[in-house]
Amino acid sequence: MLDKNGIAKRIAKELQNGYFVNLGIGIPTLVANYIPQGIEVEFQSENGVLGMGPFPFEGEEDADIINAGKQTITTMPGASFFDSAMSFGMIRGQHVDLTILGAMEVSEKGDIANWKIPGKMVKGMGGAMDLVASAENIIVAMMHTNKAGESKLLKKCSLPLTGVGCVKKVVTNLAFLEVTDEGFKLIERAPGVSVEEIKNATEGNLIIEGDIPEMILD
Repeated sequence: MLDKNGIAKRIAKELQNGYFVNLGIGIPTLVANYIPQGIEVEFQSENGVLGMGPFPFEGEEDADIINAGKQTITTMPGASFFDSAMSFGMIRGQHVDLTILGAMEVSEKGDIANWKIPGKMVKGMGGAMDLVASAENIIVAMMHTNKAGESKLLKKCSLPLTGVGCVKKVVTNLAFLEVTDEGFKLIERAPGVSVEEIKNATEGNLIIEGDIPEMILD
């Protein structure tokens, strides 16, 4: 089973040289810590940063340099800062190659709910709807089940949707899955996790073809 860093490390293996990547709030921000050797990517944040680096070491934080989740970050050589209008112009203009988001629910059709739980106070949509509407390649980083042990990979989302039919891949603490027309296709198992455990934790249609390999993170 993976922890949050393990999920981020597996997603980082999906990065390709030259990609411009937007990292959502939560687990996705950790991906910047695990860029594979030999490739260069540019991380973009909708609050107006291009060229984010890994999180700073304790004591080296600069409170003026933050991501969209208000976490302190580092920047890479050549990084640039700009206003939100330009940032969302990049996003809406489809200049971002890959978007990595957290989610509360994902449906077997690739719908995503990641911004609101009815009855709970939220600050607003943020840039999530722009990201899912504009990105052609979306990977979701999330836990497979909620705190009550209920599946978050569903036949149909119960929470207000952020986007419809937009998620391509999902990496959870249990598995790496691709979203297909038939449902969630199981690609890899997290270390120490059985196919049966993944089946029991997935409400949506789960497609299993042949032997499912265990993830290799290193």
